[in-house]
Amino acid sequence: MTTIVVLALIALFLGLRLYSVLGERTGHEQPIVKPAEPEARLKPVAAGVPASAAGPAGPVDGADYAFLPTAGPGVRALLAADSSFDVARFLEGAKSAYRMILEAFWAGELDKVREHLDPHVFESFEAAIRQRGVDGHRLDNRLVAIEQAVIAAAEVERDEALVTVRFDADIAAVTRNAAGEVIAGSTSDAVQTRDRWTFRRLLGTRDPNWLLVETDEEE
Repeated sequence: MTTIVVLALIALFLGLRLYSVLGERTGHEQPIVKPAEPEARLKPVAAGVPASAAGPAGPVDGADYAFLPTAGPGVRALLAADSSFDVARFLEGAKSAYRMILEAFWAGELDKVREHLDPHVFESFEAAIRQRGVDGHRLDNRLVAIEQAVIAAAEVERDEALVTVRFDADIAAVTRNAAGEVIAGSTSDAVQTRDRWTFRRLLGTRDPNWLLVETDEEE
């Protein structure tokens, strides 16, 4: 009997210690998204950036991803400013936007994605397409796979959110001349690329779409 009492007291003590450390959960707490090692891991689902680009729910390229540890404070600030923001959904949409915008740029059909581009990004893309025409060149590129997409930076400035996504992708890049001959690249070998695209959205609006406001390529 004494042993049973002692064990019961120990169990009660441990239960009180856990309660004091973890606190009482009411079921209404804000979900906490924190990075694992070396990056946060969240299963991707559909929708996000832009809303019209999202495909059906399900696994995408077999990748799990979220944000780099250095982006954690910015992501949490964004979650606090916009309760509807979902990291995994945003990244799934960002991947769709990445593919859609690249393919439109390669094909010289920017009007298809104009609503998703900041004016200065649209102008710089358009200038590059015009120069291709002057040179008599045509791109025959193909996005083979997006190996990973993670939030590299995030910030909230007043009513505006900025999120930078790092894309690790394999791209088969081929440039052809007016006769259709390959003058650069390879039709069989994919090149590993790492791009950083920054998206912007006004908070507090009904429009769920984000604009691409900056592109950069890591060396």
